Amino acid sequence: MEPEDEVLRRIVPTPEECGEIVGTAESLKKAAEEYFAAKGIDVSVRYVGSVAKGTFLRDPDVDLFIMFPESVPKTDMERLGIEAGIDLIDGRMMYAEHPYTTGNYRGLSVDLVPCYAVDSAEHLQTSVDRTPFHTDYILSHTDPTLRDQMRLTKKFMKGIGTYGAEPDVRGFSGYLCEVLTLHYGGFRELLKAASSWREGTVIVQEKRGPDMDAPLVLYDPVDRKRNVASAVHLDTMCRFIMAAREYLAHPDLKFFFPSPRKLMDREEVMRTIEERGTRFLTVTFSNPGIIEENLQAQIWKSQYALLRRLGENGFGPLMAAHGYDNDRVTIIFEMERDVLSKLHRHAGPPVWIGTSSNFLEKWKDNPCGQPFIEAGRWNVVAERGLRTAPEVLASEIHRSGIGKDLDQSSVCFTGHDGTVAEGDLALLTEILDPREPWEF
Repeated sequence: MEPEDEVLRRIVPTPEECGEIVGTAESLKKAAEEYFAAKGIDVSVRYVGSVAKGTFLRDPDVDLFIMFPESVPKTDMERLGIEAGIDLIDGRMMYAEHPYTTGNYRGLSVDLVPCYAVDSAEHLQTSVDRTPFHTDYILSHTDPTLRDQMRLTKKFMKGIGTYGAEPDVRGFSGYLCEVLTLHYGGFRELLKAASSWREGTVIVQEKRGPDMDAPLVLYDPVDRKRNVASAVHLDTMCRFIMAAREYLAHPDLKFFFPSPRKLMDREEVMRTIEERGTRFLTVTFSNPGIIEENLQAQIWKSQYALLRRLGENGFGPLMAAHGYDNDRVTIIFEMERDVLSKLHRHAGPPVWIGTSSNFLEKWKDNPCGQPFIEAGRWNVVAERGLRTAPEVLASEIHRSGIGKDLDQSSVCFTGHDGTVAEGDLALLTEILDPREPWEF
């Protein structure tokens, strides 16, 4: 038996499960229709996404769209949609381009999303208005066999850690998985094609749109001005390429059902770090309490910004990992060194520049030695003002380019010893054991 056959046996809901899921979704749809009818509000209600398309796995989320006439002002559309979510699914407010609610209905996870009922994807009022067209497109271009192939793609992406367009994953949305599988004609066909992808790969399912600059471009078949793969980061794309190659060479269920990563214990962390001879630094900020997706994007931005600062200042950053809870945002860095030498070479201007005399005047009494010429420039050996990684980052945090909502005044630094003794074991394991999920 091929691994895919066993995967489908595990992930495809039984007819009884499908009936229960669809029945609950239809019940919610009816409740929503009656809710708005009682209020005298003219809307159409439909569920979209994987449940509507028949590409869902077990324990799916349901996307119920409340479609308002275009004559309704956007503020009213949003307000009425939020009120319905609170009343129907005890929803809590989330935010994409505009607010929606997520909650539960008879044991089923539900996103209740207000949008406009537009007649074509050419007349979108909000970005979510195109979602019903996505549902219709997949339904009209697939059969049950191909939909099962889409299920395989989704489960593979989940197993290797590349599923989801949210900023923390920076990966492949469910719709992107569906269109890719449709475009190539199946799960294995997609893997074979992806094995030869490279940065800048462009895929045209229906019509090519304007030129786009992204690691992966797939023109949306219902809106050629949109890149369905816009959320995919280059690193995530490369992980998928590597996983596709390895699966085709050695098919295995672990790509779909990876073993959970075993966390290192404190002694193992200490022993591994001692063997590596590297140094660690933990940087934390207060959690600003903003929308989760915005927070995730800002943490990535901050991690990259601080990595760049550590590199520019000579600490030799190697790896980093981040996480957050309700109170703090945490980023741990592994570096070649966390203390710099007492002295360093400071480069000055080219000798032929008239103002180079100012450089010579400034450094004429330098206790570490007089300026000297090398490669046509004045240079001088000088004493560093700041030598440790925390000192340098603290002095440059205001101009480092971290996320705008992270409070610079809340930053705290924990050096190597404190990180090794008390640092987050999940993050330390991610750094010290960077194997892919299917390699555990």
